Amino acid sequence: MTQQQGGPAAHGPESQHAHAPTVRFAGRGLVVLTLINLLNYLDRYVPSALLPQLKSSGIVSTDLQLGILAPGFLIVYMLAAPAFGYIGDRRSRTRPIAIGVALWSIATLGSGLARNYWQLFVSRAAVGIGEAAYATISPALLADYYPAEKRSRVFAIFYMAIPVGSALGYVVGGLVSGAWGWRAAFFVAAVPGLLLALWVLRVPDPPRRERQSHANRGGALVALRDTFTLYLQLLRQASYALTVLGYAAYTFAVGGLAFWMPTFLERVRGMPASRATTGFGAIVVVTGFVGTFVGGWLGDYCRRYSRQSDLWVSAIATLLALPLSVACLADGSPSVLFPTLVLAELLLFMSTGPINSVIVGIVNPAHRASAVALSVLAIHLLGDVVSPPLIGSVSDRTSLGEAVMLVPAAVGLCGLLWIVAALRCRHENLQA
Repeated sequence: MTQQQGGPAAHGPESQHAHAPTVRFAGRGLVVLTLINLLNYLDRYVPSALLPQLKSSGIVSTDLQLGILAPGFLIVYMLAAPAFGYIGDRRSRTRPIAIGVALWSIATLGSGLARNYWQLFVSRAAVGIGEAAYATISPALLADYYPAEKRSRVFAIFYMAIPVGSALGYVVGGLVSGAWGWRAAFFVAAVPGLLLALWVLRVPDPPRRERQSHANRGGALVALRDTFTLYLQLLRQASYALTVLGYAAYTFAVGGLAFWMPTFLERVRGMPASRATTGFGAIVVVTGFVGTFVGGWLGDYCRRYSRQSDLWVSAIATLLALPLSVACLADGSPSVLFPTLVLAELLLFMSTGPINSVIVGIVNPAHRASAVALSVLAIHLLGDVVSPPLIGSVSDRTSLGEAVMLVPAAVGLCGLLWIVAALRCRHENLQA
């Protein structure tokens, strides 16, 4: 680990001595946080399996309204993330996570009780407050549990929960709504979170490798000023800014695809609703599990050849996914659709572990939760806050088949930005 530009004078390599007391607790922390991450994405993608039912129920009337459900959650999520990032760098990290998990579970219950569009919208938006607490703080916890040379694999395990949870969201949403209605799907998604909220309180909070001397001093205005100053400092670090911009393009593509793909398969490719949701869910869980694992392993393996291996693995895999995503969305024949969809998803998931390892690895250890929080804010503001409603709006004007072609364009931009970020890291002499 080398010094971050614009950071403190020198923080040096991470101490193995500081890491030693937390080794025996790391596995427990990784398991609990990974389970919460899985539930996070199950909850997030249950609505994607319910879009046709929500529209036929009369609560939602247009594709644009369906598309806005995702940004409603994400806007609250990204706006709350900086506050939790500040807390996570300075105070207890397990208690905010526990509170957050409980809050999003209660909000999910509210989604199932909604009687009109705006009640549903507000309930989905409230989920974002709880998830912001968890998503910003967990990576910082894991970074303090494990040394740099193991982080790509650790983050790969942690982020394997994304495809598994997303797939379970499609499957649970499709099966439960088919049997008992769309409201029951939200109820089923909400209950496990209340149990995990209690469990996470037993997760140890490891010592931070470095603290800021002013961490607990001053009032709200001082905290706001310090946070704003830190964010400007991070954005002036070109390697960090380019990595996050690439991640935003990636999130635009993956978020838009994840939200609309079951509906695309049903409406454009003529699949039955149950097959569209469960079939796409099965593809996501297999490709996500394999792709995330392979990407994390490759990032760590290739570090012996390049200090920027995580960025190179992410960039190359994403660019290889570009022609496959075009073929998948443009060609309607099953002989092309399914093989290209599987390969494209496999390659896209390969960047999940490495790119998150980059974000916590190129900043000062004392600023990790804030760096993740700023990343969350940026990738959602520029990514999947925009893509579901934009695709829905284009679909209302043309067709869903034409609208989803926005996805490959974002995939290509992502790969190019990560190549530039890798070159910039080498110029700044940073380990990505």
